[in-house]
Amino acid sequence: MRQTAFFFLLLFIQTGVSAQATDYRKQQNYKEWVHLAPKFNDAFFRTEEAQRIGDNVLLYQQVTGGWPKNIYMPAELTEQEYTKAWNAKGDVNQSTIDNNATTTEIQYLARLYQATQKEKYKEGVLKGIQYLLKAQYDNGGWPQFYPRPTGYYVQITYNDNAMVRVMQQLREIYEKQSPYTFIPDETCQQARKAFDKGIECILRTQVRQNGDLTVWCAQHDRITLEPCKARAYELPSLSGQESDNIVLLLMSLPHPSEKVIESIESAVKWFKKSEIKGIQKEYFTNSDGKRDYRMIPCEDCPILWARFYELDTNRPFFSDRDGIKKYDISEIGHERRNGYSWYNKDGSKVLAKYEKWKKELNKK
Repeated sequence: MRQTAFFFLLLFIQTGVSAQATDYRKQQNYKEWVHLAPKFNDAFFRTEEAQRIGDNVLLYQQVTGGWPKNIYMPAELTEQEYTKAWNAKGDVNQSTIDNNATTTEIQYLARLYQATQKEKYKEGVLKGIQYLLKAQYDNGGWPQFYPRPTGYYVQITYNDNAMVRVMQQLREIYEKQSPYTFIPDETCQQARKAFDKGIECILRTQVRQNGDLTVWCAQHDRITLEPCKARAYELPSLSGQESDNIVLLLMSLPHPSEKVIESIESAVKWFKKSEIKGIQKEYFTNSDGKRDYRMIPCEDCPILWARFYELDTNRPFFSDRDGIKKYDISEIGHERRNGYSWYNKDGSKVLAKYEKWKKELNKK
């Protein structure tokens, strides 16, 4: 318990948010790990506690080089838990980029190697990078899980920023940004090639609606590249949730091609067309005593975008676990309404960035 207490003391010092630190002490789950791991300062990686956590990270690294998701890496493991984790290293079907898995662990080990110069951490990083490279399809896309053979996990996954996050990390690697300054040149070249293939996949999967380029689905078929479903309530659609970070990634390219420029312009046009104005959430306690919300009219409230739009009509829709489309959030059950993000404001980031991007483009 001493080491765990020390870990959370460091969290408190580095985040400066006492309320959050208190909550994290109670939760001790993977969400706090992926949220806080990138925020540790350099001094932390020179501590014994950082190495203790790093050894856990290596323990959970699978023979594929990737990591399973939803693991709380700072946990102090019992002998039984250690043995279970060791025996699971060969369960290759659990290696994933979902829920920030693998990319978080690669970054952590890279920073730990920079602080300690211990080869085992460097080896963990290089194996992790090779996992990302092997997981990429020839068409440039990444599945949610690799090498899991079946299910929606094998489709090209933009959902929850999975593929974009991998590409951002690969770019940091081939540019030798900190903490990846020690990565061999050959690996950097592989990362650059994989990144470029990823951009090509993004361009090829951009959906056309009535002949016009729009945005992307959360998942695309790994063979046909067409929009496809994932979980029962994640139907083929145009995604107002996942597409924003794809566009931001494209706008970050220093020398965009004509195809990239067309892609950005078309996506921005779609975001403007698909704005939802004049409604906002109102929270209340329902008849069962549960916290719930409804959408109510409002004035001068932030613009929203739906998570899913129909591929042909561009109409926002919602779905429960039965997979049936509904056109009003009140028509699905409490569990899915409150357990999933159906509306977001992230399109505003795209529109704000676009104005700056357009000015810079015109200067070139």
